[in-house]
Amino acid sequence: MKIDFTYNIKSIAGRVALLLLFMVCFCAAHAQTDRQYIREGNSMYHHRQFDKAEVLYRKAIAKNPSNPQAVYNLGCALMMQNKDSLAISMYQKAAKIETNKMRLSKVYHNIGVICQNHQMYGEAIQAYEQALRNNPKDDETRYNLVLCKRLQKKQPPKNNKNKQQKKKQDNKQDKEKNKDKNNDNKNRQPQQQKEQMSKDNAEQLLNAAMQSEQATQQRLRKAMSQPSSRKLQKNW
Repeated sequence: MKIDFTYNIKSIAGRVALLLLFMVCFCAAHAQTDRQYIREGNSMYHHRQFDKAEVLYRKAIAKNPSNPQAVYNLGCALMMQNKDSLAISMYQKAAKIETNKMRLSKVYHNIGVICQNHQMYGEAIQAYEQALRNNPKDDETRYNLVLCKRLQKKQPPKNNKNKQQKKKQDNKQDKEKNKDKNNDNKNRQPQQQKEQMSKDNAEQLLNAAMQSEQATQQRLRKAMSQPSSRKLQKNW
């Protein structure tokens, strides 16, 4: 008796094919690319959800560390959260891998803005100059550059600033020393007064004792100068 396995084989093969197709679709749906993470991050950024945008940009960088757009956008998200040092670090990384001059100009412009906000005018000027080298038509960068140069001239030299800070610190220390000295004097005054009172009391007691002794001696001398009358006692 011959048994036909053709149907069963086809049915099993069909199931295996469907399962493999489902697995491929599932993996494709969950295996997001760096560009997809960037798009989602941009959406969060435009909705001013900068912390969520930061997470998505970091995921994009994890997928592709050499993607300059992901690194630059992460710098922007950090900058909007006032994480300035981390933002500059990201911008500097973006500057090393970015090849497009227009985007590179934006990188240096943002570095300049952060430095300008922290009154680091020398560093800001260098960043703005780099931005203009890549995009000479950027009027906003040119305006910021001129402004920083003016502010830098008005800014006191660092040496003078350090001297002024040192002078203020020395004056503060002198005031504290004088305050401590005054407190010591205040603390010493009651003690000195107490010691003075004790000394005065001792002198008064000594004077009183001397006066008492003198009075006693005077009485003794007076008694000795007078004749004494002795009575004979009668025996019984």
